[in-house]
Amino acid sequence: MKVRQLIMQSMIIAGLSLAGAWNVDSANAKVAFAVKGPFGTVNGTFSGLKATIRFDDKDLAGSSVKASIDANTVSTGVGLRNHHLKTEEQYLNTDKYPQITFQSKKIEKAADGFKAIGDLTLKDVTKPVEIPFTFTPNGGVGEFKGQFTIKREDYNIGKTGGTIGDMITITLDVPVKK
Repeated sequence: MKVRQLIMQSMIIAGLSLAGAWNVDSANAKVAFAVKGPFGTVNGTFSGLKATIRFDDKDLAGSSVKASIDANTVSTGVGLRNHHLKTEEQYLNTDKYPQITFQSKKIEKAADGFKAIGDLTLKDVTKPVEIPFTFTPNGGVGEFKGQFTIKREDYNIGKTGGTIGDMITITLDVPVKK
């Protein structure tokens, strides 16, 4: 009888440790960016998002996000621009800085949903960011949506001043499943 109780307790504990664990649907996740350029807004995307997401709106202290994306997947729809963004030292320089990462420090309730507070690392520069987001669950699947801005000069992207806008808007649309 005691062995059975121990097995049941172990199963319950294992189930609790998995509560709130979400797997990213990388093929359908969208990581987009927009920045003002000399001839209008430049829009682009990154693909292949990898993330470990633990999220439970009733246990925000136990919730966390650790995410990375391959900087070499940058795409603006213009081959020459993509090449320029990947190879130039003043832009992403993907050979030297292949990953863009985010690690949350905490997740909090916000007026319109939640916010992940943590560190964004781009080109070996790590800065604190807040990512406001919403989460729409639907049984064993769900969707995280968020948007935030970064100052491009904080991450050594492009030259100071010039014709490129100061702020880069990043939009996230991340489908997940249990």
